[in-house]
Amino acid sequence: MDETWQAPTDRVVPYRWAVLVAFMAVNLTIQVLWISYAPITSAASDYYGVSEVAIGALAMSFMVAYLPLSLPASAAIAHRGFRAATGFGALLAGVAGVARGLAGPHYVPVLLATLGAAVAQPFLLNAWTTLSTHWFARSQRATAVSLVTLANLVGAGLGLALTPQLEKSMSIGRLQLVYGVATLAAGVLFVLVARDRPPVPPDDVAAREEDTAELVGVRHAMHVRPFVVFLAVAFVGMGVFNGISTWVEEIVRPRGFSSADAGTLGALLLLGGIVGAVVLSALSDRSQRRVPFLTLSLALSAPALVWLALAQSHIGVFAAAFVLGFFLTSAMPIGMQYSAEITVPTPEGTTNGLIQLAGQASVLFVLLMELTRTPSGSFTPSLCALAGLLLIGALALHRLPEPTHHLAMRDALAHAGDREQDGSS
Repeated sequence: MDETWQAPTDRVVPYRWAVLVAFMAVNLTIQVLWISYAPITSAASDYYGVSEVAIGALAMSFMVAYLPLSLPASAAIAHRGFRAATGFGALLAGVAGVARGLAGPHYVPVLLATLGAAVAQPFLLNAWTTLSTHWFARSQRATAVSLVTLANLVGAGLGLALTPQLEKSMSIGRLQLVYGVATLAAGVLFVLVARDRPPVPPDDVAAREEDTAELVGVRHAMHVRPFVVFLAVAFVGMGVFNGISTWVEEIVRPRGFSSADAGTLGALLLLGGIVGAVVLSALSDRSQRRVPFLTLSLALSAPALVWLALAQSHIGVFAAAFVLGFFLTSAMPIGMQYSAEITVPTPEGTTNGLIQLAGQASVLFVLLMELTRTPSGSFTPSLCALAGLLLIGALALHRLPEPTHHLAMRDALAHAGDREQDGSS
């Protein structure tokens, strides 16, 4: 065993940062695979000889495949271990990405390879809070999840911003091969670097969570009303994000914007999300409060979405995208940590998987946005309707309790169990 993996004298293991960085890399690259067709939908349609809806289906396949595979992926993470299950997903994504690039201009094998990457995705998305709980103390967990969120956003941002530029100098097939090789390299790095957990739990909270992880599951989480409310809100919020990401070129094209403008819009949406996820998650960790930040995020996302739907100038569209990203995307890491805390002793991988499941089920919104386009191709009616749902979500979140009581109850039960164990010995 190498020296970097020796247990430190304190309970905080520096190696956690290496594991986090490797995990961020595989999450980043699979997001590039997911979104890389969105800003060049019309060019990809010509390249493969299919309709624009068929190109949109490549992105939607990630969401559709996630629905039946989420819970099996969470079970694999819990029973096979973080490194084995996530490593499988990371390598599968890389192989599928390379195969997609090698398929050239042939749509059917490209679709099949994309489905392979879609199968891999749940093994990455459902491990976010598993990593944060195993490797980080409670005071750093929302920050750790926000950094993984950041990696996802950077990946999607790179896919949106770079693809229109690279497509000018190489074929779409070659472009996808470059992305596939990068994904495979990240997967190999993860398998080499990752470990299931540190030699010593980062704090007493993590140690007690490991003891109870196998005793509870989906049934318990779904009986916790605040968690169910957040699931519904996540369904809407991720529907907005996925819908804009999938149809970004079609959303702005009726207003005279180019595919390069669509890529810039998407990149600014994700840049705002990166800044918001880091800033608001850090503030949430520092204050040890979750609900006010969740409420604020949803409440301010609604007018930003309306602004994005109606803006006519480059400055207006780009500014609206940044503001929307800042508030909407920052809600996800805070909400994931809130859910892990409010549902104790449900395993964190279970709550993470359920949230991601709700988010991927939001493919319904992606489809409805396409079906409700106006004759001129405008998405304004659906975007404004989604803004109204975000406001309703903010009102619902405002009434939720903080998880302090649940965490205190968990600690009391754990101490009671310790006393019983001491007495029996």
